[in-house]
Amino acid sequence: MQHQVLILDFGSQYTQLIARRVRELNIFCEIFPYNSKSFNVEDYKAVILSGSPFSVRAEDAPQPDLSSIKGKLPLLGVCFGAQYLAHNFGGEVGASNTREYGRANLSFIKESEIFFEEVSEGSQVWMSHSDTILDLPESYELIASTHDVKNAAFKIKEEATYGIQFHPEVYHSKDGLTILKNFLVNIAGLEQTWTPECFVETTVAELKEKIGNDKVVLGLSGGVDSTVAAVLISKAIGKNLYCIFVNNGLLRKNEFESVLDQYKDMGLNVKGVDASARFLKELKGESDPEGKRKIIGRVFIEVFDDEAHEIQDVSWLAQGTIYPDVIESVSATGGPSATIKSHHNVGGLPDFMKLKIVEPLNKIFKDEVRRVGKSMGIDPELLGRHPFPGPGLGIRILGDITADKVRMLQEVDHIFIQGLKEDGLYNDVWQAGAMLLPVNSVGVMGDERTYEKAVVLRAVESTDGMTADWVNLPYEFLQKTSNKIINNVKGVNRVVYDISSKPPATIEWE
Repeated sequence: MQHQVLILDFGSQYTQLIARRVRELNIFCEIFPYNSKSFNVEDYKAVILSGSPFSVRAEDAPQPDLSSIKGKLPLLGVCFGAQYLAHNFGGEVGASNTREYGRANLSFIKESEIFFEEVSEGSQVWMSHSDTILDLPESYELIASTHDVKNAAFKIKEEATYGIQFHPEVYHSKDGLTILKNFLVNIAGLEQTWTPECFVETTVAELKEKIGNDKVVLGLSGGVDSTVAAVLISKAIGKNLYCIFVNNGLLRKNEFESVLDQYKDMGLNVKGVDASARFLKELKGESDPEGKRKIIGRVFIEVFDDEAHEIQDVSWLAQGTIYPDVIESVSATGGPSATIKSHHNVGGLPDFMKLKIVEPLNKIFKDEVRRVGKSMGIDPELLGRHPFPGPGLGIRILGDITADKVRMLQEVDHIFIQGLKEDGLYNDVWQAGAMLLPVNSVGVMGDERTYEKAVVLRAVESTDGMTADWVNLPYEFLQKTSNKIINNVKGVNRVVYDISSKPPATIEWE
């Protein structure tokens, strides 16, 4: 793996966006909490300090050890990172007298390598802070200001150290990518060689060395992540990879059969296991969302373990864990982050399995996974599939789960998804699905009163699921879909459309 850029995270909501923007430049980077002991600074050629919800003036503010970084490696402080470099090395940071949030324009720029290409006075940037740098330390040189922020950017004399109080990673900073490129390519001297083809070549070589002639078992979900992971590992070890696809009874309509058919032509060693009855039995009467997730996770492991034991001498368990899953499991203070919902990929391996873990995708984002899959020739239709939660329809049926509710929601979901494809809307949506609510509502069909279920349709646009906005689907499409669901799915008499964004809502309802 190419260790090039180290991003130290102080808890900013934008930290992952910094990484994504760096990788858009075909430069590899990694994120670690600022106080992590899991990285070696000598592996990196440049360092970026992220923003933070903390104030540098607070008693509990993060205090990173920069002794092996500052003045020794090219260093860029963003927002909190810039304020930390000022506050802790002889400058002054205080509460801002004016609101420094949102769009601003650079009113002054001094000639500097970080602004060398295409960045000029009037360039729009994005501010998001309540503190501001009042005075720079003596050895610091002012290189940019806005109308309201005098010390918008600085350079430390005799060092390749820069600070900017705005966020270049946010798309509203029009020249933000150029500023990052100037820092990483022109100042730090990094090469832009991080490509999908490079990732495949490097990862396959690492997997061959790591796994050798051992056997690996992998649980396929039919989704993009597990499929790309399987093809990568298969390139490295061939038939020593054993793939198991478990039907938990909570998949989309006909998905078990169709996914197995898709894998037939990919040269993968796949076994399908229909355990739907076992899952539904274990889930009977459970209504709590986390309770359902834990049951589904536990039973999957039990079924998977039963099947894995049928293969002799397995040493490794492969997972399709991707980078956001890993980042979300650790907070900027080094402890566990607040649990919004449990991830089905991270953790959950019982002690009795005693298998080593291999996660070939755990350093890349969702869109990068798709690009890697494309570079390996995986069917574009499979790569373009919407994400689907590991617990499946189990968390889209609010309340307890029954076979009848699963059948009902499968039919609703099928009409919705097929409709999106038929109307050419599927690829405009990042993720779509339906939720079955635990309420009945009054309706009229013919001359009869009905008292049946309500369903929610949800379609969002996103890049990696960290944030999402609802998709403004055409009214004509929603009307047609609603009519088709109510006329064809017995037990449903009301359809509504979810127009909540993430945040404050989540993509799934449970």
